Amino acid sequence: MSAATAAGVLAGWPGMPDVGWQAVALLVLAALVAGWVDAVVGGGGLVQLPALLLALPGATPVQVLATNKLSGVWGTTAAAVTYARRLPRRPRAVGVLTAAAAVGSGLGAALAALVPPGLFTPLVLVLVVVIGVVTVARPRLGLVERHRVRSMSFAALLAGIGIGVGVWDGIFGPGTGTLFVFALVGLAGYQFLDATGLARIANAVTNLAALVVFTLQGAPLWTLGVLMGAANLAGGWLGAHTAIARGSAFVRAVFLVVVGLLAARLAWDVVAGL
Repeated sequence: MSAATAAGVLAGWPGMPDVGWQAVALLVLAALVAGWVDAVVGGGGLVQLPALLLALPGATPVQVLATNKLSGVWGTTAAAVTYARRLPRRPRAVGVLTAAAAVGSGLGAALAALVPPGLFTPLVLVLVVVIGVVTVARPRLGLVERHRVRSMSFAALLAGIGIGVGVWDGIFGPGTGTLFVFALVGLAGYQFLDATGLARIANAVTNLAALVVFTLQGAPLWTLGVLMGAANLAGGWLGAHTAIARGSAFVRAVFLVVVGLLAARLAWDVVAGL
């Protein structure tokens, strides 16, 4: 069966937009790459979300966001499971971070309509630029684990990170994994590799929570989302294994690239909004 014929068959399925096979192929490829990037250091939304906007000009914003979450949750879950099996087990840290992230994500979703985008995006752009500068200025950051506080104070710090980044995920979304990684490295003292593992687990929880809300609204394009999700899962599995094999230095390098792309994307949004 040719690609065009397969796309024609899928076009009749529920939740499949009326687009050509080239657009479907682009989205599946974008989901694969996004899964890999997301598993290594976060920021897969920087690849997948623009691809959805480009390939689906007739879709509503909520359909695009919902389909992005439907695809992304596959990759983040695959990566989270891989990291959980291969890295040191940290049940307390995982529990505190994910619970706080879920609360923050719900709070962010509730506040989304109240936050002026014209104010919020520039503030986040400044934060991302600071993240990049600090990471470049401190070459050893995230290469050695150095927890700065202990016991209840450390749990409170993880809860604060979970709520803060979770709110960002609920309001906006792209770059959530990157912000998780930097906060866990810069504030909590984790190595980049361990921080990425914890970030993937927390991000899987926030993605799943958002997907449940979108599903109740009937927003996801299910057939397209499942196709992209399969590719995203493969990318997430491959990315997690790549990061574990290459170590924190490799993750740090990818992290800087993703931070640069995120800063460029936010800068574009700010300029476009002027």
